[in-house]
Amino acid sequence: MAHESAEIRIVKRKKSGHGHHGGAWKVAYADFVTAMMAFFLVMWIVGLDQEIRKAIAGYFRDPTGFFEAQQRSKAIFTVNDAIPPGGKNTMEMPHTAGKEGFKPPGLTQGVRTEREQLEAFKKYLEAALANIPDLARLKEHVKIEFVKEGLRIELIEGPEPVFFKTGSAEVTPAARKLLALIAQEVGKLDNRVVIEGHTDARPYRYAHIYSNWELSTDRANAARRIMESNGLWQGQVAEVRGYAATRLRNPKDPFHYSNRRVSLLIPYRT
Repeated sequence: MAHESAEIRIVKRKKSGHGHHGGAWKVAYADFVTAMMAFFLVMWIVGLDQEIRKAIAGYFRDPTGFFEAQQRSKAIFTVNDAIPPGGKNTMEMPHTAGKEGFKPPGLTQGVRTEREQLEAFKKYLEAALANIPDLARLKEHVKIEFVKEGLRIELIEGPEPVFFKTGSAEVTPAARKLLALIAQEVGKLDNRVVIEGHTDARPYRYAHIYSNWELSTDRANAARRIMESNGLWQGQVAEVRGYAATRLRNPKDPFHYSNRRVSLLIPYRT
């Protein structure tokens, strides 16, 4: 009788339970590391001085404008040897110290009086208008002078729009660059800023809806917004005023274009 042999087969089964969770810890760990990097980055930024934090914020708000501002600063340093390299800002003096590697004359530690600081800023702005190609054509439309209250900068319109489009509070690109440059340096001072808007006496056709009062105020506020986003410290703007045609620059000709202007007053602290 033939014997049938029983064949023994061994089947190995792979344990696959919970296999889909094998890499989950890697994702969680990566999230944790990312969060820690973000935390330490924030702590690092908080520990930096005022000017560097402003520069970082300015870069993320407008990378293109940030690099343009850097190029303008380099141009001024190249053409004006009176502007020496300076030191580093500190947390104790957030509004008076200059940028590392670049300071206008007078904003250095050697300056002792407020008047000297404002005179140095005046020279800085005059040098910028004389030597930066994008701003040179604005030179004849910018008047910088000391008055009883402090230092006044007037942006005076020409026969063709220079700083604002005709009958509008829309700022021209050239005016935006100039206001940004002014704000970067005025933001290093402890002085407050007063911004004034003026128009000529030419009335709007529908003055009962929108008049020179609204226009002068809107232009002053447009300048304020640009300056506050480009270097002025929080609360530095003390007042925004709209005078319409009540303070004419050329009273003999109330309709003259020179009456249309925005004035930036940096008053003395004392």
